[in-house]
Amino acid sequence: MQSYCYLSRGKAGFCEKAKPVILDERDAIVRVTLSSICTSDLHIIRGSVPRAVKGVTLGHEAVGVVEQIGSKVGNVALGDRVAINVETFCGECYFCNHGWVNNCTDKDGGWALGCRIDGMQAPYVRVPYADTGLTKIPANVTDKQGLFVGDILATGYWAADISEIENGDNVLVLGGGPTGVCCALCAQIAGGEVILCEKNEGRGEFLRKNFPSIKVVTPKEAERLCAAMPRGGADRVIEAAGGEGTFEAAWKAARPNAIVTVVAMYDKAQSLPLPDMYGKNLTFKTGGVDGCKCAEILALIAGGKLDVTPLITHTFPFKELDKAYALFAERRDGVMKVAITY
Repeated sequence: MQSYCYLSRGKAGFCEKAKPVILDERDAIVRVTLSSICTSDLHIIRGSVPRAVKGVTLGHEAVGVVEQIGSKVGNVALGDRVAINVETFCGECYFCNHGWVNNCTDKDGGWALGCRIDGMQAPYVRVPYADTGLTKIPANVTDKQGLFVGDILATGYWAADISEIENGDNVLVLGGGPTGVCCALCAQIAGGEVILCEKNEGRGEFLRKNFPSIKVVTPKEAERLCAAMPRGGADRVIEAAGGEGTFEAAWKAARPNAIVTVVAMYDKAQSLPLPDMYGKNLTFKTGGVDGCKCAEILALIAGGKLDVTPLITHTFPFKELDKAYALFAERRDGVMKVAITY
């Protein structure tokens, strides 16, 4: 079968691979019906993810239909429509038992699919630990509604959760890309009064039109609003931009004793200037998503409380993935997310 692969630094393309097979009794084989491209895929291609294996099939964001299951898979059945989790986790180790599934100690634990083992930009994918890595999609949730559950929506839900948002907290989200939107919507569900900072005027207009519940502001407006907040800054800051100077902007916008949650991936090391922030007593939380709340996210979608389908601005057939990647990497034509059909 044709698969879209990471070939070498700066290069990706189609490769011919065998259809995946069950390798472990806890595996499942899923026929992919819809997938997407994530900025993390671009990080791999650019050589910014040292763990990524050359030749691996890319993609960690998809939905599909279960075609085969191992003998010890019990949570999904043949024919089930499922959201595929970006994380692979055993559900049994120390970290999994604490909900820290990104650091599962299994050899394929954490972000493996599309990075260290073959991912979802292919007609079929093998999903290890299918009982934890697949979540059944409710009948009233479409593939498009469920597409981002296993990655960027899981990230947004996790970011809001670890930020410990209390009802009425002022929450600043930096970055109006797809992950930032998911963080903002999940922070609202958690009870936060959210403002979303986006420097690109065109993207800001898109967000105001398609996500009217979110207050979208420019960086200068965000700085002014945070300075005027009653406690001297935002109670919670979620940094989802990963751009030049956005980490510094995040901690500077926070009030004393605030929580600053960093979900962005950076291409360069960031500085933590402790003397400059001394006395603010900030708590920083950062890392890869612990994506173990997909069922809760799907329940919110099924209940009409969460909808990110407007993020899908472009759709391509699988055979045109080269074109899709070029559009996405170059941020042309107002692209937010692309959906890949099979």
